[in-house]
Amino acid sequence: MFSEKQLVVYPAQGVGEVERIESQEIGGTRADFYIVRILSNNVTLMVPVANAENVGLRSVCGADEGRLVLEGLKDRSDFMGYSGQNWNRRYREYSEKLKSGELDDVSYVLKELILIGRDKELSFGERRLLEQAMTLITMEIAYALGTQQDAVRKEIEEIFADILKRPGADEEDV
Repeated sequence: MFSEKQLVVYPAQGVGEVERIESQEIGGTRADFYIVRILSNNVTLMVPVANAENVGLRSVCGADEGRLVLEGLKDRSDFMGYSGQNWNRRYREYSEKLKSGELDDVSYVLKELILIGRDKELSFGERRLLEQAMTLITMEIAYALGTQQDAVRKEIEEIFADILKRPGADEEDV
C-alpha cells in the first residue's frame, strides 16, 4: 500500500505523487482510490487501491537501482540489433515494454532504439518511443538519485556519445 506524498511510477506516464487516498461509491460498491498527480504534466489519475498492482503502480526505484540502470546502459553485449525486423513489430514490442512500467523494460527500449539508430534512421514512431523511454528513465532516476532530470539525460547521452554524436556536430549540439 502506498501513502500520501509518496512518489510512485505509473506505467507509460512516469513519476507521480500520491496526493491522497479517498473512498468513493461507484455502482453501489465502495472502493478506495489513490489520487496520483503525474509530476511531468500535472495529470491526475484515480487508481483503485485493489487494482494498483495489476495496473503496474509501483514505488520509485532506489538510488542503488537507479545507478545499476545507468551502468546497464553501458553494457551492449545483449543488444539484439534490428536484423531486418519489421519496424512495426519492433514498435509493438517496445510499446508493450513501455506500458509494463518496469524500469528494466524501459531501459531496454531506450538502449535498443539508440543502438538501432546508430545503423539506420529510426521511423517517426520509433523516435517518439525513444523520447518517451528517455523521459521515463531520466525522470525516475533523477528522483531516485535526488538530482535534476537534465543531469541524468546528460549522463545517458555521455554513455552513448559515440553513437549520438553526429558527424560535424559541435559538442553543444549533442
